[in-house]
Amino acid sequence: MTSVVLIGTLDTKGAEYAWLRDRLAGLGCEVVLVDAGTGEPRTRADVTNAEVAAAAGADLAALRAAGDRGAAVTVMAEGAAVVLARLRAEGRADGVLAVGGSGGSSIAARAVRDLPVGVPKLIVSTMASGDVTPYVGAKDVTMMYSVVDIAGINRVSRVVLGNAAAAIAGMARAGEPEGADDRPLVAASMFGVTTPAVEAAKARLEELGYEVLVFHATGAGGRALEGLAESGMLAGVLDLTTTELADDLVGGVLSAGPERLTAAGRHGVPQVVAPGALDMVNFGPRDTVPAAFAGRNLYVHNPTVTLMRTTVEEMAELGRRVAAKLRAATGPTALFVPLGGVSALDSPGAAFHDPKADAACFEAMEEGLRGSPAEVRVMDAHINDPEFGRAMAGRLHEMIKEAR
Repeated sequence: MTSVVLIGTLDTKGAEYAWLRDRLAGLGCEVVLVDAGTGEPRTRADVTNAEVAAAAGADLAALRAAGDRGAAVTVMAEGAAVVLARLRAEGRADGVLAVGGSGGSSIAARAVRDLPVGVPKLIVSTMASGDVTPYVGAKDVTMMYSVVDIAGINRVSRVVLGNAAAAIAGMARAGEPEGADDRPLVAASMFGVTTPAVEAAKARLEELGYEVLVFHATGAGGRALEGLAESGMLAGVLDLTTTELADDLVGGVLSAGPERLTAAGRHGVPQVVAPGALDMVNFGPRDTVPAAFAGRNLYVHNPTVTLMRTTVEEMAELGRRVAAKLRAATGPTALFVPLGGVSALDSPGAAFHDPKADAACFEAMEEGLRGSPAEVRVMDAHINDPEFGRAMAGRLHEMIKEAR
């Protein structure tokens, strides 16, 4: 029987969860109701709030006595994640549904964060009509706007919650589509200015028997790649486009955060890396570029994207950061250096051609990796030359075979 886990605060949303439990049972699902609230529940739970608190190493009575709502939400979210992982391991979590406001949505978002991509995750929230980044992050979380507050079953909430129950039941029951691809997975990072390189690498990897997932290096794309590397689903990573590191350093709008370029190394996933598009920082329309950068080399990529060339000093620091991240890797790692330029805009006669800046980056990377297990391969080619992408693909294939 299809199993659906309901995670919620039964001290404030007991009636709604009791209704959802009955609705899902009527749809033929086994329901596991997990109480992530700290108050007295208003309906019976299959996993009590005391058990959830204990899963996080806390005592429910102590949480109540402390009276710190923020701390309690954090603890119960961590406990719910532990409980959910256990239920998943027991085969009792084909899908997860939660309803709530900001607090309940935060608990549910943390609880589902560690589930693999593909496990249905649905949150009905009063917060879903705004910025859902804090709840979705880089996972396949589905958000549904509640329209009205989650405050009882009424003419509107009955329809919305009924649709949510039907949706999670259907997703959970469907499971993985028949005929799913079972080729080893490789993740690749791409930008418009590195597309030819990634296309060449992708074609070669597909010839070698891999399925290639391409992530657009827009901040969210980099975070999604890192999340997939954490999941254990990847055979390898072809991180050709590390441009998000430039935005993180300088303050552009497409940063993936300081943890970018760390997950594959931390989990021992074979990776080949290149300084793709480190020559640029991303901003919005030209008039949104901070005044502090008015004298810099700016390039209007399109009406909504303005690019700024990184300086010699910034490129050197980026080289040091890349080297530090790769030096810490626990698995097979190779850095490919394209002496002819790192993006479509970085070639003779192009807007961002700056050999001195590139050299500062390359020298810092090589210096930082000297004596480390990571390989450094220098090629007298532009990053978008087909042989560069194919060489990266070929080396990644070799490392994956060696790791096996």
